[in-house]
Amino acid sequence: MSAANVQRLPAEALYQRELDALISAEREAVPTGWRMSPRSVLAYIEGNTRVKGVEITPKYMGNRRLVEIAIATLVTDRALLLIGEPGTAKSWLSEHLAAAVNGDSTKVVQGTAGTTEEQIRYSWNYAMLIAKGPCPEAMVKSPVYRAMETGSIARVEEISRCASEVQDALISILSEKRLSVPELALEVPAAKGFSLIATANTRDKGVNDMSAALKRRFNIVVLPTPSDMATEMEIVSTRVSQLSNGLDLNAREPDADTVEKVVTIFRELRSGATLDGKQKLKGTSGVLSTAEAISLLANSMALAGSFGDGGVTDSDLAAALQGAVVKDEEKDYISWKEYLENVMKKRGGEWLRLYRACRELNP
Repeated sequence: MSAANVQRLPAEALYQRELDALISAEREAVPTGWRMSPRSVLAYIEGNTRVKGVEITPKYMGNRRLVEIAIATLVTDRALLLIGEPGTAKSWLSEHLAAAVNGDSTKVVQGTAGTTEEQIRYSWNYAMLIAKGPCPEAMVKSPVYRAMETGSIARVEEISRCASEVQDALISILSEKRLSVPELALEVPAAKGFSLIATANTRDKGVNDMSAALKRRFNIVVLPTPSDMATEMEIVSTRVSQLSNGLDLNAREPDADTVEKVVTIFRELRSGATLDGKQKLKGTSGVLSTAEAISLLANSMALAGSFGDGGVTDSDLAAALQGAVVKDEEKDYISWKEYLENVMKKRGGEWLRLYRACRELNP
């Protein structure tokens, strides 16, 4: 299948020109197993520069020092754990770090309640196992196993959603840097360059809380929500632009006023108060993260492109807001309706058209 027909390319394919430019311009020492130096990885993540005529776009807009700590951790023998609220770009940063360091961000284990220990270690092709018995050809290697063999980075998403026995499978791997295969009387040592990046959602902390023993194997970096309005608007605008380039939305990107309205609504409902702090608000059951704001605007563009003239209208925005805010029918409906009447309506001006469009959906 050609790249043009792939719905979502991995970071190393999507930003190949940028990575190639940074690699060709490399002047610093490159750690074993890496494709570029830590400084070049930082330049790739931070962006806003040109290298050999190629524009390096920003991948993560946040605290530079946190990114430096994350990169420096991968140089050591410790694993990296990115923790934060939903939508704080944990997975996004994890993917781009792996893409920059190894050129392969696809060695991923997605943590869920159904994730098994075999997905962390290895499993078997049972037809071949029955026919030939335990042999290397019958083994199905996990992403972590393959990362150990090749000296590259494996990723474990939403590690706190995995059962405790699955999490415990990582302890010996991260401690000893070896994986035992007793069926083959084999010990697989990790090649130089092997590391692991895990992500954990603070909202899922109580699902399968990580043991102290496992936490000690990680260097933990907490990714905060955007600290100010301007930063969040920049993140949303940049990601909406990037997202729309890969989708056939047939719509124009929303203007700055539209982005500001969405970010304002999300920040106010998220914090339980208006931006000026003068009015308390009822919260909603959803997180209303920056990632959801990006998705909301992409949905608005899809509506505008499919059923409008390609420009995002207040009606398109209202329909997308309804789906993003009202997750719990009873609680969120009341909170949203109160916000419309007590905040949005009273602002008047440009907000009135959006208020009327929202009211049509909430009679």
